Amino acid sequence: MKKSFKLIVFSLLLPCLVFTYSAINVFASENTSLHEEVLSNGLKVLALKDPSAPLAVFQIWYHAGSINEQFGKTGLSHLLEHMMFKGTPKYGSKEFSKIISRAGGVDNAGTTRDYVFYYQKLAPDRLHLSIELEADRMHNLIMDPKETLAERDVVMEERRMRYEDDPQSLVYEEVLSTAFKNNPYRWPVIGWMQDLKQITRDDLYEYYRKYYMPNNALIVIAGNIDIDSLMAKIRKEFGAIPRGDDIKGVKIEEPEQIGERRIFVKKEAELPYILCAYKAPNIFNEDSYALEVLAAVLAGGKSARIYKSLIDEKRIALSADASYSSFGKYPFLFYLDATALPGKSIDEVEKALYEEVEKIKKHAPGEREVQKAKNQIEASFIMGQDSIFFQAEILAMFEMLGDWRLRDKYFEGIRRVAPEDVQRVAQKYLIEDKRTVGILIPLKNQKSK
Repeated sequence: MKKSFKLIVFSLLLPCLVFTYSAINVFASENTSLHEEVLSNGLKVLALKDPSAPLAVFQIWYHAGSINEQFGKTGLSHLLEHMMFKGTPKYGSKEFSKIISRAGGVDNAGTTRDYVFYYQKLAPDRLHLSIELEADRMHNLIMDPKETLAERDVVMEERRMRYEDDPQSLVYEEVLSTAFKNNPYRWPVIGWMQDLKQITRDDLYEYYRKYYMPNNALIVIAGNIDIDSLMAKIRKEFGAIPRGDDIKGVKIEEPEQIGERRIFVKKEAELPYILCAYKAPNIFNEDSYALEVLAAVLAGGKSARIYKSLIDEKRIALSADASYSSFGKYPFLFYLDATALPGKSIDEVEKALYEEVEKIKKHAPGEREVQKAKNQIEASFIMGQDSIFFQAEILAMFEMLGDWRLRDKYFEGIRRVAPEDVQRVAQKYLIEDKRTVGILIPLKNQKSK
């Protein structure tokens, strides 16, 4: 499975405060500094000055991911992301991207379970365009009914291509919806097809007016920027937007899983595939750090245990992996997955995956192996220091979890992990009764007959 960050909702209910900090750890330059401010309407801004950055970045993040949807209305968050490019009374449909492009920049957006974000990369002296455009569409989106229906069709086609025509993605969807009973992580970010067909313009506009408010958003600007002038511009453009109703987080308790759950997906495909998902905690549980290291020990490259065993030695799998991310509002899953080689049994592959887990349960990995895994995790952050976009993204990720300073706590937690911790979490979480297994059973292509 591809690793991705799942972020937590955090209500910004602070009074208007201004602080200045020196960024540490993730940010390499001693000249780098971070300015933090909350406007009177609740909009939080983080401004990172990095004199060495050739470009500047503007990012705006909303606590409006698929976890904020409800049964029967899945897919609202992602469809709204599309509609945010469809214009306001001041700027027509698709004008946003054209303006950024003419200024020599690029823009894009993304939706996950916990948040949606929009960004632009520009020369530092062009960031005023981002501020003007994003403030306008935060408050003045038109959402034409015909445009809404047309874009809904686009998203439905996207769903067909990315999920319904992708057997492994279908397995992933089925595993999630089976693993969780009382958790919005159980539905796909893109939404169920049946729900997408029924979404109306009014549904979308109501969702927009509720969640796209300054007190439900975070702005991060970064680069070789003039913080004072940009903050003045942000106060001017965003400060007049009224504060919305405070979004209260819902406390969700997932019922205890009391036995393995197993599903099968029959779909036209070339090779059988297996996905094993174990219930696991998020970053607010100390065990999350050891689980991160466990995933790296099992599958942190070609020298890691799963690759060496299933691909190099036994030669039964085309691909094999383990993955885990703790960055979510709610506890999520630890994954094992593999695709069998032609002629190899998926049962044999499944057994081999479990054998590698059992080895760690019986014998803690060596100190050197654990240190290598910890180095890999930290390096994935450190190597991104040259990217101003990544620096801004790291700040936003941890701020969306609750506070950007959690970044340092995360690294400290990873560094504390000992071999015995890795063994302990394997014994505690990677157990049969907490496991949901999805198996792809390939069907022959009927059209080829």
